[in-house]
Amino acid sequence: MDSAYVTTPFGRRPMTLGMLANQHQAETSVAGVTRNKWKLFRSVCEARTTLGVTDRALTVLDALLSFYPKDELSSGAGLVVFPSNNQLSLRARGMTPSTLRRHLAMLIEAGLILRKDSPNGKRYARRDREGEIDQAYGFSLAPLLAKAEQIEATAAHVAHERYLLRVSKERLTVCRRDVAKLITTALNENLPGDWETLQTRFDTIVGQIPRVANANRLDAILVAMNDLRNAVVNQLETHVNAQDMRANESQNERHIQDSHPESHFELERNSENISEVGNDERGGRSLAGAPHQASFTQLPAQAGTTELTPPVKSLALGQVLQACPQIAAYGPRGMIRSWTDLVSATSLVRTMLGISPSAGNDACNAMGQQNLAIVVACLLEKAETINSPGGYLRDLTKRAQQGKFSVGPMLMALLRAPAINGERVGMSQRVS
Repeated sequence: MDSAYVTTPFGRRPMTLGMLANQHQAETSVAGVTRNKWKLFRSVCEARTTLGVTDRALTVLDALLSFYPKDELSSGAGLVVFPSNNQLSLRARGMTPSTLRRHLAMLIEAGLILRKDSPNGKRYARRDREGEIDQAYGFSLAPLLAKAEQIEATAAHVAHERYLLRVSKERLTVCRRDVAKLITTALNENLPGDWETLQTRFDTIVGQIPRVANANRLDAILVAMNDLRNAVVNQLETHVNAQDMRANESQNERHIQDSHPESHFELERNSENISEVGNDERGGRSLAGAPHQASFTQLPAQAGTTELTPPVKSLALGQVLQACPQIAAYGPRGMIRSWTDLVSATSLVRTMLGISPSAGNDACNAMGQQNLAIVVACLLEKAETINSPGGYLRDLTKRAQQGKFSVGPMLMALLRAPAINGERVGMSQRVS
């Protein structure tokens, strides 16, 4: 066996089997291996915890590498550096000699460098006639190059573990934020559910998060937090779905009432001419031939004009308010002073009566904006006797599209109602 690689320390420092093993590995493993010294040093920094070295020891290793003349570590170029203690201390950021010796010993124990002592313990190099280094005594970087592959694999593993830890922290942070805000929302909205128990469960999980943890520990906590998040979301979705079901049931109920009218006012839609609802019982004469039967002029469906012209000259705003006094309460400040106020008020009343936006838009296109406002005001007056204002309005819209409907008789029926029975009788009264 070749024993040229074996070197013992100077002075009273003992020789150990570990030092012998490191020398053997360094001598037999560096053949043909090359590495960029600074890239390899970054890998050492990445894996320093696994290698068992401190940041101060890495400062010393950085200083030793700076004395190596080339960027590429290679066995052919010689791997021994021989700085004096003074120069090494300067490049180690002014480290004191005693601290320097302690961290050099740590690097040797970690198997990253080796001592190659001279006969007198000094660090120097012998050169040949051509000026090339023939023999050097100092610190050998051969162990660092021999462990390059192992160090790089360890550094990659540490970087991957750090990545997993960062991902786990991010996911746990997002999940923790979601649960906290969802529970707070439920408590603030007074939603039904055992939210206090969920809050206690959340506080318990948060209390288990350690100040310093690895990815496996955080993943276990993340599983518990995800389960809690799913429970919170499920309760909230149940509440939202229940609200949607109630809304759908309400909408379906209006459609059913529209298809099967039950009130006298709904049944009036089956008559051939709705203008007959204003029939004067005392004289048995229909208002269909009254002067107010004239068809109303269609107006654009857009709102926003400052003052709107009445749809029929013979119908004043005062007549509409006299026939439909309840609409005034929905005007600005409880008053209606213009056609614009009437249109604005009836827009609110349409929603209150359950008239869908599509039904309102169709009616507006068919009979005009002011005419629609008058019709809605009339529907409000007779709201107690109407099961489905939306369905009734759609029927009026179809008649208006066919030219068979005018708002005049409907309004006149309400105006004449007090003179008939001493109280308002509605548009739902049948022609006798």
